[in-house]
Amino acid sequence: MTVADLFITNGIVLTMDPQRPMIDNGAVAITGDTITAVDSAASLGTLAARETIDAAGGIIMPGLINTHTHAAMTLFRGLADDLPLMTWLNEHIFPAEALLDPDKVYAGSLLGCVEMIFSGTTCFCDMYLFEDRVARAARTAGMRAVVGEVLYDFPSPNYGPIEKGFDYTRRLIDRWRGDPLVTIAVEPHSPYLCAPELLVQAADIAGENGVPLVIHLSETQTEVDTIRERYGVTPVQHLADLGVLAPNLLACHCVVVGDADMALLAEHDVKVAHNPESNMKLASGIAPIAELIGRGVCVGLGTDGCSSNNNLDLFAEMDMAAKLHKASSLDPTVLDAATVLRMATIDGARALGLDRQIGSLEVGKKADLIIIDTRKPHLTPMYNPVSHLVYAVGGGDVSTTIVGGRVLMKDRQLMHLDLSKIMADARQIADQIRAKKA
Repeated sequence: MTVADLFITNGIVLTMDPQRPMIDNGAVAITGDTITAVDSAASLGTLAARETIDAAGGIIMPGLINTHTHAAMTLFRGLADDLPLMTWLNEHIFPAEALLDPDKVYAGSLLGCVEMIFSGTTCFCDMYLFEDRVARAARTAGMRAVVGEVLYDFPSPNYGPIEKGFDYTRRLIDRWRGDPLVTIAVEPHSPYLCAPELLVQAADIAGENGVPLVIHLSETQTEVDTIRERYGVTPVQHLADLGVLAPNLLACHCVVVGDADMALLAEHDVKVAHNPESNMKLASGIAPIAELIGRGVCVGLGTDGCSSNNNLDLFAEMDMAAKLHKASSLDPTVLDAATVLRMATIDGARALGLDRQIGSLEVGKKADLIIIDTRKPHLTPMYNPVSHLVYAVGGGDVSTTIVGGRVLMKDRQLMHLDLSKIMADARQIADQIRAKKA
């Protein structure tokens, strides 16, 4: 008899697999890091396993996928709120980032990983400084991650001039190639902070190595006006003219895009990371997500960093995304719960090029999944699990988080990390940042 390593049973299995989307009283079997069975509990009831987790009637579902964040910016949570984007960046965030070093980025990223584990995120896409340490933090936490060093025209606190930035990126790709949890991406910051030559070379490196290319794109009207003044076109058209638009490109934000821009994104199969809470907080605007999806553009969901959100809870992000677009369009049918849930799971996986591995509970995929404890007043009664996940569930309702078959959190308890030390390290760094600002 085949013995599974882990058996999760007695729950509503929400697979995100269109062939069999939901299994009442279902179960999932895991061997190693891979899902080996997804079926009714009755069908799998005799399956032998080394460990069994009782979902207690809750929801068993794929882990959430955060397609855009800056994990180490947990260190800047609340540092500079209620400011315009450029003021926030140039007068507060960039000066604070100049104080960072590899150890601080590791500590902040580890704190971010813990926050995501607690709120049901199992994979995140990160753009920041000292990204090798972000990758190491993800591995320490047991999370899946797509990470890339931010590239821009001015010297970086990490690598210095941009030529060294390309070298650093190539070394990251070589160092982490084949890792079971970490994927490296090439990540130029934005069209307004990257010369055309930088953007083209970044795209070439990503293409040569078969890795994602990630960029902030058309986040604000100011950005669009700046690029129009420099090059006479929109940021999206600018990237098209440079030959940068491609299926491996993940464009983060895409708030200020017109019909021609959206047509280009769809034509080149560019993926989009939608960050509604950050866009709202920075007053960047409302991205035309319903229109993009209607044109066939794959859209994932992201939180952005904790200094512009101020949390990494994708359940809150789902709720906000669904309601924001209903309110802005005056149409209650826009971005329904099923659509938004796909953005946070299987479409997020597609956006990162990982949909063959994660994003749905299917035999042969990696065992990244979470359990929602529905034995709560605010989740009772439950007529529609999908609706509940978007409009009622919060990150605090996640009871168990599993990545690659490894239980990272069970019954709201971290299994492998010292939470007290992680928070203490972050507080100590905050004290240093506060002293430098004084």
